[in-house]
Amino acid sequence: MTRLPVLEEARFTCEVLHRYARGEGYDLPESEIDAQGLLPPGTAAARDLGYVASDLPALDATRCTGCMECVVACPDAALLGRVLPEAEVRERLAAIEDPGLREDVAGHFARTRKFAEVPQKRGLAPALFGLFVDPARCKGCGECVEVCGDQALAMRPKDGIQDAERRSFEVGMALPETPEAYVQERVPADWMLQARSLLYTGGAGSCPGCGEATAIRMMLAATGHALGPDACAIVAATGCNTVFGSTWPYNPFRVPWTNSLFENAPAVAMGLRLRWDQRGFSDKRIWVVGGDGALYDIGFGSLSRLLASGMDVKVLVLDTQVYSNTGGQASTATFRGQQAKMSTDRRGRMESRKELGLLALAHGDVYVAQTTTAHVGHFFRAIVDANAYPGPALVNVYCPCQPEHGIADSATARQSRLAVSSRAFPLLIHDPRRGETLAQRLSLQGNPSGDSDWHTDRSGQAVDFVAFARSERRFARQFAADGAPTVALLEAQAERLRNWRRLRELSGALS
Repeated sequence: MTRLPVLEEARFTCEVLHRYARGEGYDLPESEIDAQGLLPPGTAAARDLGYVASDLPALDATRCTGCMECVVACPDAALLGRVLPEAEVRERLAAIEDPGLREDVAGHFARTRKFAEVPQKRGLAPALFGLFVDPARCKGCGECVEVCGDQALAMRPKDGIQDAERRSFEVGMALPETPEAYVQERVPADWMLQARSLLYTGGAGSCPGCGEATAIRMMLAATGHALGPDACAIVAATGCNTVFGSTWPYNPFRVPWTNSLFENAPAVAMGLRLRWDQRGFSDKRIWVVGGDGALYDIGFGSLSRLLASGMDVKVLVLDTQVYSNTGGQASTATFRGQQAKMSTDRRGRMESRKELGLLALAHGDVYVAQTTTAHVGHFFRAIVDANAYPGPALVNVYCPCQPEHGIADSATARQSRLAVSSRAFPLLIHDPRRGETLAQRLSLQGNPSGDSDWHTDRSGQAVDFVAFARSERRFARQFAADGAPTVALLEAQAERLRNWRRLRELSGALS
């Protein structure tokens, strides 16, 4: 859990990463460090995954408002945001000798009200917002395009723009960090303008559009922004996150990271907490990261012990409702009616989903949140509050899994919002600091139509669980040829409604 010596990191970079990049990874000199499986931080930043994408996002700077939603949503840290005073940008552009490169780089800067006009009213020099894409890390999922409400991004065939984007990105990386004065503290997306929040480098082997990678990246961003880049460590439970996050010699984490067995990450974190407290590191945070398989199912006993201990350990649950790492097997987080691999029952899973949020808050003085990466403000607030809470905290995040849910690579944000709107995965925050009763502690703020059974869209149609299931291939068998839902799916919908009403009752919304 400690950093490698600087000289060892330099050796690793020169002798291992460079030779791997040349395809010489099978004939490396022996090293005690390598034999222990230790990796320097952030080595995945040198990994080139450019072969994965056929398209890259291209910016229309005339439409960009600098909202940063694309930067936040990118699971691969392939988008870089920079804000610099306009005069400084002009000077740096003038210093670029290649006229073609100068024009390309200039096209990556937008003059926005957010960073030009608003700061000017506060006595600051107007600034430009720069957005750069790294072709070596972008997997072409298109999630950035999906979340851009300004239609400032569009996917383009990379063959015609890859070289220009690479050269522009190199210029963007050489720019100084965004000055603190231009980062709006009350806008969490802006936190990713600063280096202390960029603690996940990308270059991991996750699927295009991976919902888990975005959640991990956002958790680290919120933690780094609030507490600094050296303020936390991760204890990971075996799963997708450990496979795509530790393919030797590539490590996307800039914080200490260790992987434990599938079911005992909470227990390892408890031991680490005790040791760190002995060494005087009580101000540093420890985050357990694992999927619903590791923390709902086989690891729930270990998790429950942690929550009951009162120890200052935080838990990030990557809730995909399946064992993604082993091919989509059912877990106790699986929705009723959802098709599960390794099952011959055409009705799908017939058990009700275990509600981890309810189980966690039943432990008493535990901070609990259910959130999604599409609800950016809610997510960041949950992480900041969890870090500030003096005891165990659990943040359960809805994480779409593209291949197992049967959705498009770009669908993470869309499906996350739909999961909340349909009551499949309600937002909640349980903060023991708010009072003695559950009604005082539990908040359902952020759920649409919170005083109704179902949310209705603009056309007046109910957004129920059947509507949610209709949008994903994992429920395909629950619909007849004419589109009618099966009895099993209607039972699943009734179960989701009972859960929503139960939450409303506990929060005091129902008498």
